[in-house]
Amino acid sequence: MPSLLRRRFSLYLDLIRWNRPAGWLVLIWPTLSALWVAAGGFPGWHLLAVFGLGTVLMRSAGCCINDVADRDFDRHVKRTAQRPITSGQVSVKEALLLGAALALLALGLVLTTRWEAVAWSVPALLVTVLYPFTKRFFAMPQAVLGIAFNFGILIAFAAVQGAVPATAWWLWAGNLFWVLAYDTEYAMVDRDDDLKIGMRTSAITLGRWDVAAILVFYGLFLSFWALALAPLALGALFSGAMALALAQVVWHGWLIRTRSREGCFKAFRVNHWLGFTLFAGIAGSGLLR
Repeated sequence: MPSLLRRRFSLYLDLIRWNRPAGWLVLIWPTLSALWVAAGGFPGWHLLAVFGLGTVLMRSAGCCINDVADRDFDRHVKRTAQRPITSGQVSVKEALLLGAALALLALGLVLTTRWEAVAWSVPALLVTVLYPFTKRFFAMPQAVLGIAFNFGILIAFAAVQGAVPATAWWLWAGNLFWVLAYDTEYAMVDRDDDLKIGMRTSAITLGRWDVAAILVFYGLFLSFWALALAPLALGALFSGAMALALAQVVWHGWLIRTRSREGCFKAFRVNHWLGFTLFAGIAGSGLLR
């Protein structure tokens, strides 16, 4: 029995991509950045724990929902054919129960903050559930993913300030372009398979303009964040972080220039360093004040 339990536990960890942290890392850095900006510095251990754990839990719940929705498509894609649900190792019921449990745990964390944060969590959950199904009819489902991912920014401001000011919306809009950039890189990996099964992705919609569009998305992301944070006068450290982030964008352009699967997948996997760079600039600037 212990070995059987270990086997099930291992499958559940695989289901939530525990061994592939890139997915929750690109979520956590903009959320923590928003938390620091909203609080004007370190937000306290309570909020740090709520948003750190909550981000991981909601991303894990999203994986469960996504894999249930895509189970009939994933078997036709080389990269996803052996996922636990698609391969039949985990049932749909198990995945939905696990996803619900993880989402409830995340909600429990948010309930320890302001009611405004709880209120913003409701549409966040609804968009998370909706996203996987938009790949069947919407030309740019990555935009819907961006909306789902960006709720962490709004919830962070609501938890700290009890409101969502203009700064939060500028960060939200900028981060939407970042999601479009890195998830289009991700979609480029599966483009051939997605074309065969009729899946809609930004990589397919953009066609030969994919690389150029990704670089534009990155540029808009950094521009929106620079404009949003300019009134805070974060200083030289943040300016240096922005310069380093721009250098990473140039590197991404180099990685995806030939549209190879390896290059595009690597570009996606290292995106979290871009988010970390900006967070470090924000948090570090606060420490130097």
